[in-house]
Amino acid sequence: REKAEQAIWNRLQHLKALKTRRQQDRLPLRIGILGCMAERLKEEILHREKLVDIVAGPDAYRDLPRLLAVAESGQQAANVLLSLDETYADILPVQTSAGGTTAFVSIMRGCDNMCSYCIVPFTRGRERSRPIASILQEVKMLSDQGVKEVTLLGQNVNSFRDTSEVQFQSAAAPVLSRGFSTVYKAKPGGLRFAHLLDQVSRIDPEMRIRFTSPHPKDFPDEASVLQLIQERHNICKQLHLPAQSGSTRVLEAMRRGYTREAYLELVHHVRDSIPGVSLSSDFIAGFCGETEEDHQQTVSLLREVRYNVGFLFAYSMRQKTRAYHRLQDDVPADVKQRRLQELIAVFREEAARANEAMVGQSQLVLVEGPSKRSASELCGRNDGNIKVIFPDAEIKDAAGCKALVRAQPGDYVLVKVTSASSQTLKGVPLCRTTLACSTA
Repeated sequence: REKAEQAIWNRLQHLKALKTRRQQDRLPLRIGILGCMAERLKEEILHREKLVDIVAGPDAYRDLPRLLAVAESGQQAANVLLSLDETYADILPVQTSAGGTTAFVSIMRGCDNMCSYCIVPFTRGRERSRPIASILQEVKMLSDQGVKEVTLLGQNVNSFRDTSEVQFQSAAAPVLSRGFSTVYKAKPGGLRFAHLLDQVSRIDPEMRIRFTSPHPKDFPDEASVLQLIQERHNICKQLHLPAQSGSTRVLEAMRRGYTREAYLELVHHVRDSIPGVSLSSDFIAGFCGETEEDHQQTVSLLREVRYNVGFLFAYSMRQKTRAYHRLQDDVPADVKQRRLQELIAVFREEAARANEAMVGQSQLVLVEGPSKRSASELCGRNDGNIKVIFPDAEIKDAAGCKALVRAQPGDYVLVKVTSASSQTLKGVPLCRTTLACSTA
């Protein structure tokens, strides 16, 4: 993300004055950059105005004590080596926001897909998965802390493969469906994503489970994943299906491993398997060689699928990627921006239609806290991950207590939807309930 990197450079300029002041007061300030950007731009970060003391790549966090010691001696310290097996499975993150209702759990690192526009395989290395036992331990800890929604995170979650247990190392490799392909050979052995999802969903029946980001190619023969989503009341009926483009020609240049037709077939299969599913997607406007006709095919895909949530970006070339070496970034910046705005407009129009279909329905909302715009309203998200806003009023409790209650963050509230926009639902609260009760 070019925008995210620019934010870091801006932040460094802000810290520059602070560092100078601290040096004058003889209280030296140490500045470190950690993660993908550190790995990608190591030389530039170290040499630009000698402002940064520590550079640590995404697999170098264990080395931070040594790097800090080197920085204390007045030298710059760096470690951007990528690992083939580091997952930090034995390090449980500290929840900094006490009483938070939602949390993210990293289940894997790296990516093997090698899409031609993507820098991730070069900045985060090869795909490797955490042992399931360590993930379950973390989710259980979050449940004990009162967290009500967990999102399983990975660059490609549905190719998860835990090879830590010997007895599962001979399992067959998954077979891709018609119309899908991959640049690497599918690996045999290990416990797969469906097994992980099954185990995680059993930990706490009152905890919602989401996951992102999956790759479309790893779904068709993972019918058990779609079946689990449909069957389990606490696995959200929401899927992120990153399309990137609606043109088969552009998808081939992107090395996505599917055609427009195969993608649409998958969308129909998902909707048949999970009635009422909410779909989100990613799109890139103005990829190398994209013509106006290609762009119009993406517009028509947005109209045909009618996503509930979308993440849309103009293409920005990244060094090290296949596109950088093999393709030309030949779509002018102003054309990219025009196409992006067109995609955003069409997405919003269709999302508004999809959301308007929920007016009059009751939606189960996990309360996150007060609405940003009004202290007299509460905000939360429904099962489909769409923001729902409703008045902070006294409501009945479905558990049967006679006194009226006020909903708190972490409560489930049944809300009747009265209006909708492309990004938000508004409604009136009916009662406080539980995940199990509302499903029943």
